[in-house]
Amino acid sequence: MAARPAHPWEKTLPMLAFLVRRVLGGIVILAIISLITFLLFFAVPGSDVAALSCGKTCTPENMALIRRGLGLDKPVIVQYLVFMGGIFATRTIGDNVCTAPCLGYSFVNHQPVLQTVLDRLPVTLSLAIGAVVLFIIFGVGLGMLAALRKGKLADKIAMTFALIGGSMQIFVLAPFFLYIFVYTTGLLPQPRYVSFFDSPGDWFIGMLLPWLCLAIIYIAYYARLTRSSMVDVLNEDFIRTVRAKGLGTGQIYVKHAFRGAMSPVVTILGLDIAGLFAGAIITEQSFGLVGVGQLAVNSVNNSDLPMMMGVVLLAATAVVLANIIVDVIYAVIDPRIKVSA
Repeated sequence: MAARPAHPWEKTLPMLAFLVRRVLGGIVILAIISLITFLLFFAVPGSDVAALSCGKTCTPENMALIRRGLGLDKPVIVQYLVFMGGIFATRTIGDNVCTAPCLGYSFVNHQPVLQTVLDRLPVTLSLAIGAVVLFIIFGVGLGMLAALRKGKLADKIAMTFALIGGSMQIFVLAPFFLYIFVYTTGLLPQPRYVSFFDSPGDWFIGMLLPWLCLAIIYIAYYARLTRSSMVDVLNEDFIRTVRAKGLGTGQIYVKHAFRGAMSPVVTILGLDIAGLFAGAIITEQSFGLVGVGQLAVNSVNNSDLPMMMGVVLLAATAVVLANIIVDVIYAVIDPRIKVSA
């Protein structure tokens, strides 16, 4: 009797179950991170939140009013639950009504933390997304070229570039690029952020130097990683089998070897999202971009605890989401990964 053809849902349901498990796991991780962050910022001895909120000219009476208004007179666990509740429901902070999702009010500009972070987010997202596209295209492409020409001149040149690029630092590359491309030759304008929706061309030109600066270090790393992975896959038995069947080099390289070599690259990409946020801080400072990175630096300098916590939670959410996406992609490209319900 012929086997019954698989219904589309029989293939879709395991992937959906896999995705649901990853999302639920991500929510648990974010809850743990939020608790640890809250305790570090608001419960560690010496972190007088009321004094920071009150400012330099503060009387004991004002201090007591602020403590009551912010709920600092309650147990720490109650404060945390109130904070988490503000993400789902409106809450009152002092004289301010903070609508959900609420991450509190800044001690410095007295504006909602979430709105301030969201105002800066497009700059950092543009910087991160552009850098990712560049270092994936050029890093993976350079690594594949080096693996195809293993031991030849192209391989040596590619790996020399990777070694030099990986040794560079953003705060060294940024002034060098500005001097060459902006101040000396005038090939590019001073980097600045323009919304993609206002002018895609100005957005691209204004962010090109920061993208290059942030991407070069990652291009070097991904070129070495891709080369190593491709060389290992090309030595596998199944590659010898398809070669024996008479397939051309292009088919072997792209159709068979590339998919197997991308598994470790995709895995590392998820972990590098956190590194991108760290690199974005330095890049934004170097090019004068007003993004989340610069906001994080200013909040640390001003001891603005609510803003610091908002930035940390944003970064944690980005890392968790990126790793969920990477897990799904990894399950799709690597048949060895089981996604059974």
